[in-house]
Amino acid sequence: MLFIVNVDSTPNPNALKFVLNERLLRYETRQFHNIEEAKNDPLAKGIFEITGVVSVFYMDKFITIEKSKDANWGQIQKPFINFLKIFDRNLIPSEDELKPPDENTDELLKKINELLDNKVRPALAGDGGGLQVMGIDRYTVKIHYQGACGSCPTAISGTLMAIEGLLKQDIHPAIEVVAA
Repeated sequence: MLFIVNVDSTPNPNALKFVLNERLLRYETRQFHNIEEAKNDPLAKGIFEITGVVSVFYMDKFITIEKSKDANWGQIQKPFINFLKIFDRNLIPSEDELKPPDENTDELLKKINELLDNKVRPALAGDGGGLQVMGIDRYTVKIHYQGACGSCPTAISGTLMAIEGLLKQDIHPAIEVVAA
């Protein structure tokens, strides 16, 4: 049975990170911005059925819920706890097997993701969020924030500049980072 072992605040005032007793996913992250996107994911769909929820992000052993600005956590937390008590985690769609890297994978993109995996993504996960590289065009890296980071003003400005600085320093001085 799933239950919450801790609730962490995030830099986003409208998002909370709920740490669980069991692992949901090993490798993937899943982000949903509305119930329509979540229609094939019973966990996310069930959370969206709670009034006031505007996004759901989950990975490993946590779920980050973002609420609407006019909702309060009191109206979300109790229904969420009750939902987890009855939810069968075997209903979560299975993860695809990890595929070995394609030999033709762009070397720059590979280095960027390695650096992000080691230095950035763990910190974002600590705040209930994540980061996905959407693509690269020459030295411009397009990223998409997930979870609590998705609508957080800090992520959109300060974190974006910090990631760019790290990539410039450790990989290539011409790299620019933009939000996708």
